Amino acid sequence: MLVGIPKEIKTHEYRVGMTPASVAELVSRGHSVVVETEAGSAIDFSDDAYAQAGAEIVATAEEIFARADMIVKVKEPQPQECRMLRAGQILYTYLHLAPDPLQTELLLQSGASCIAYETVTDDRGGLPLLAPMSEVAGRMSVQAGATFLEKFHGGRGVLLGGVPGVAPAKVLIIGGGSVGENAAMMACGMGADVTILDRSVPRLRELERQFSGRARCLYSTQSAIEELAVEADLIIGAVLIPGAAAPKLLTKEIVSRMKKGAVVVDVAIDQGGCFETSNPTTHSEPTYIVDGVVHYCVANMPGAVARTSTIALNNATLVHAIALANHGLEALMHNPNLRNGLNIHAGAVTYKAVADALNLPFKLFDNAA
Repeated sequence: MLVGIPKEIKTHEYRVGMTPASVAELVSRGHSVVVETEAGSAIDFSDDAYAQAGAEIVATAEEIFARADMIVKVKEPQPQECRMLRAGQILYTYLHLAPDPLQTELLLQSGASCIAYETVTDDRGGLPLLAPMSEVAGRMSVQAGATFLEKFHGGRGVLLGGVPGVAPAKVLIIGGGSVGENAAMMACGMGADVTILDRSVPRLRELERQFSGRARCLYSTQSAIEELAVEADLIIGAVLIPGAAAPKLLTKEIVSRMKKGAVVVDVAIDQGGCFETSNPTTHSEPTYIVDGVVHYCVANMPGAVARTSTIALNNATLVHAIALANHGLEALMHNPNLRNGLNIHAGAVTYKAVADALNLPFKLFDNAA
């Protein structure tokens, strides 16, 4: 199979779909790889490194899309990329379609088979291709929150861990999954006063054992969110329903009663955000203010630490990239976990949560045209 790696074009996105080491793995199995020039140069993966791994370096994304049987990316394709896809081609990347009707429509029009990292599962029901970026985003959310709590950045002027004689910041984490767990690790490590909310009692037990009293682990209700939010200095939204739009758990009314200069970080923004006041931002302009509350809603947070993120992502995605290169879409028939990643195929939505979110017809892959 001919596999194509274009340069990411989303604002301040420096990750790349495959590292030179991953390319070498495909080449060693008899596949061909074409890489757009400077696709990884921003994170010290040079064209020479890709060439030494066995890739062909080409000048434009147009050539990548025109020639490749499978496109491997990181972020969702931008409109001009969607329009270059074609029927029979495989796209393997993050998609986050539920809050994005335009991308969905363009991918449906393309006729391509689109596999979303974020809905590929494992035998335990986990999301192994989302997990590494969730770990990065969870840890970064606390770094970002600590930064924007500084008065210079519009915050309350609060040090996350406090100092002797001064109380630490109160951090509320809504969602106890991978993002929430990693956010709590960072916040506890920095000495903050941390509370985690989740709706799974077994998960709360796991977190309670893990943090051994360093973080409060409470059952999530709307009343609990409201009570804790108005006292919080930093709120991290870490809610995920695989493939579906995130629920709006922090209302406008609650935000209006929060402390002035408090910070909210919405890690669920890729899925539409879990705060009513959330709108996507970029690393160029990461924040805005609503009712005196600083909102950080960057839709590609891990892109800020692009080298770490790319390597971590490739560690998870490579095994399925090899399977797809070896077998094409037949790989989905052999692996139900990978089949769960198929969101769009031949002009049909094949992931029910996406179809439901966008009010579109759903079609099982087995019966897709």
